[in-house]
Amino acid sequence: MYDVLVIGAGQAGLAAGYYLQQSGLTFLIVDAASSIGESWRKRYDSLRLFTPRMYDGLPGMPLSGNENSLPSKDEIADYFENYAKQMELPIKLNCKISRLSKQDEVYYAETNDGTIEARNIIVATGPFQTKNVPHFAKALSEHVIQLHSSEYKNISQFLPGTTVVVGGGNSGAQIAVELTSDDKQTVYISIARNITFRPLHIMRRSIFWYFEKIGILRASADRMVGKWLRNQPEYVYGYELKELMTQGKVNLRPRAINAIDDRILYEDGSETRIDNIIWATGFKRNDSWIDINTAFDAQGVIIHERGVSPVAGLYFVGLPWQTSRGSALLGWVKYDAQKIVNHIIQR
Repeated sequence: MYDVLVIGAGQAGLAAGYYLQQSGLTFLIVDAASSIGESWRKRYDSLRLFTPRMYDGLPGMPLSGNENSLPSKDEIADYFENYAKQMELPIKLNCKISRLSKQDEVYYAETNDGTIEARNIIVATGPFQTKNVPHFAKALSEHVIQLHSSEYKNISQFLPGTTVVVGGGNSGAQIAVELTSDDKQTVYISIARNITFRPLHIMRRSIFWYFEKIGILRASADRMVGKWLRNQPEYVYGYELKELMTQGKVNLRPRAINAIDDRILYEDGSETRIDNIIWATGFKRNDSWIDINTAFDAQGVIIHERGVSPVAGLYFVGLPWQTSRGSALLGWVKYDAQKIVNHIIQR
C-alpha cells in the first residue's frame, strides 16, 4: 500500500511528485498514456505556448533555452520526459483507472493491471479530458470534415474550400491564423462574444512578466482581484488574428447555434456553407470513474476547498481556479501542488 497515489502524469502530477519525493512518503504516479508528455505531442504541429520559458518550468528544474522565447509543444513533451527521469519519479504508464473507491481509510484504484491501494489520492488528471462538441455537430453531412481542436494537426487534413473555426479562445485563434496561410482556404471564425486581445509583449517583456509582478495569476480566487479576473473573458494573446480580421482574411461570424447538411447556422439568422469545421470549443471533465458519491455535489461537480475534498484523503491538483487563475497553468501549478502535499504531510 502506498501513502499517496497520484493519478495523472502531466504537469500537475509531476509537480506533486516533486514535492512527494522530498516528503519521505511512499507514492506512485500512474497515467493511461504510453509515454510522458504524450498529450502534448498529439496537439497541432505549430502549437507554441503563449507563456515564455521563464514561466514554463516545473519545480526544481528550469526549462532550458532563451527564457523570453515561447517553447513548442514538442519541447514541453521532451522537458516532461527529462523531468521525470531527472527527478527519478516512480511512474507507471499504460495504467488506466476504471474505478476509484474507498473503504474505511483505504482507497482502491482498479486498473487494467490490477488494483492499487493507497491511503491518500491526488487526482491530477487536468481539465482537458472529454471533447466538448455541440450536439448539432451530428446534423452535418458526412462529406464535411469535422475535427475537434485536439484532433487537428495541420492544414493537410482539410479539403480546399471554406473552413469555419468555432470558438474564440487561444487554440481557435491560432488555428484560424494558420489556416489563412493556405490560399485554397476561405476562413471564418464563429464566436459567442467579442474576443479580448492582449499583447504577447510590452516594451520587450512578456505580458506574463507584468502579470507576475503585480500578482494577477496568483491572486486568490476568493479575493477582490481574483473575483474580478474570474469574471473577465478569456484573453487571446497576440494580435495576429485581429490583424487578419481587419484585412478580411478571417471572416468573423456570431455564435453557431445549429447545422444542416453542409451549412452552419448562426444566432443572427445567417449561415455559411462549409467544407471543413474545427470545433475549438474546449473540453469537459470526466470524473465518472470516481465512485465516491460524497466527492460531488447534486450536479456532479467536484466539491473541494482549494483542492482538498471533504472526503478525507482525497485531493486535487490542476483544477481551473483551484486557488487562482494560475492553478491550471504550467508555470503556476506547482504552488497548488506544494500546498496539497503539505496538507497530506500534516494530516
